[in-house]
Amino acid sequence: MAIVGRKFPNIEVNAIDELGDVFKLNVLKKAQEENKKVVLFWYPKDFTFVCPTELHAFQKAQAEFDKRNTIVIGASCDTAEVHFAWLNTEKDNGGIEGVTYPIIADSNRNLATALNILDNTTEEYNEETNSILLDGDNVTFRATYLIDEEGTVFHESINHMPLGRNVNEFLRLVDAYTHVQEKGEVCPADWEEGKEAMSADRNGVADYLANHVN
Repeated sequence: MAIVGRKFPNIEVNAIDELGDVFKLNVLKKAQEENKKVVLFWYPKDFTFVCPTELHAFQKAQAEFDKRNTIVIGASCDTAEVHFAWLNTEKDNGGIEGVTYPIIADSNRNLATALNILDNTTEEYNEETNSILLDGDNVTFRATYLIDEEGTVFHESINHMPLGRNVNEFLRLVDAYTHVQEKGEVCPADWEEGKEAMSADRNGVADYLANHVN
């Protein structure tokens, strides 16, 4: 179920920083208390293939998110210990050495379950063992959440496992939402910082279409 327009779940989870320190993190409260936007991106597994390319891509863009008053947070269902081992593995060996933003270790899957982003869509009850068996690895899809300063989700998206994300699109969405907040205008298709937005009324869309759509 989509949570766009709603508050992000008020759930505390374990996270780890680049030094290996484990701490409690509540994404909703962090956004509210620090009065910052948050980009929270989930990935399936540490020590895999597409995943390190995404973590490095978000690291490369961190300064741009900082300029936009936006916190970057990664997340998976691996333990903090596995995260730290990956943080200490060099790039040329498939690692994420150099990543500095916090990474959530949702090993009990409390937050991932609340967000309904786990790959466990097929359940089968086994009468012989009186247990429920799951298909898949019970790890998360590549889900991304953009959260505003009040803790409200203004964007969410989910990619299947093989599909890496375009980090620049999340920068664009942060810019667009900030424009809406500050100017009270709405952002049309393909809007980027510096381009013309429009008033959310009949005249606004008529003028925009007349001047920008062939």
